[in-house]
Amino acid sequence: MARVRVKTEFDLDSPTLVEGLPGVGLVGKIATDHLVDTFDMEYVASVDCDGVPRVAVYDGGDHDVLAPVRIYADESRNLLALQSDVPVSRGNGTEFSDCITGWLEDRDVTPLYLSGLPAQDLEAGDLPDVFGIATGDAGTRLEDAGIDAPPERGVVGGPTGALVNRASENDLDAIGLVVESDPQFPDPAGAKRLLDHAIEPLAGIDVPTDDLVDRAEDIRDQKERLAQRMQEASEEESTQARPMRMFQ
Repeated sequence: MARVRVKTEFDLDSPTLVEGLPGVGLVGKIATDHLVDTFDMEYVASVDCDGVPRVAVYDGGDHDVLAPVRIYADESRNLLALQSDVPVSRGNGTEFSDCITGWLEDRDVTPLYLSGLPAQDLEAGDLPDVFGIATGDAGTRLEDAGIDAPPERGVVGGPTGALVNRASENDLDAIGLVVESDPQFPDPAGAKRLLDHAIEPLAGIDVPTDDLVDRAEDIRDQKERLAQRMQEASEEESTQARPMRMFQ
């Protein structure tokens, strides 16, 4: 049965979840991995939903086997993180988005869904633009945080798009964050911008991010193979935002 399997019970009060499915520039994954590592978040649940590949993940220097998609918790910060080491396909219709959304609703979680917007003309030193969309009543949180609305009509695709769609259908409070990103390579600068400008104020947390830029080359080396896989992935697997004019 498709479900989120809780391994360790945790006590959070209407928490915020940061989603890190792989996509353009791997910005969501890099940002979420940074939160998990920086805050030493606890592995509390595995995601066993349709669309998640049946593979086993292992780490260097550790005998334990991990699920490819996992949920971590930080009780002191009232924070959850969805970490994925593999591309996730929407696969059979809406099963994956239904599985995740039902679990979030049951625990009164507000998700922050993260996407990259391919940007071809960013110069070195330029700050990537970040904008937000919302479902339910979450739009007020974007306004309070000073996060701009999109400058033009567009679409969020891949599994993250399916999650935003399902949140809207269920009238769940959810936020979609989109940041300009490198369309070819892992983009730590885009992830830093997401954390500094959007995730920090929306989740009410303070995240040190200077090392994301200091370690940019190492991060790119670590994520390069997955980034290449995402470039080759179908639209169903790759989370990204695109202007609607691309379809007209």
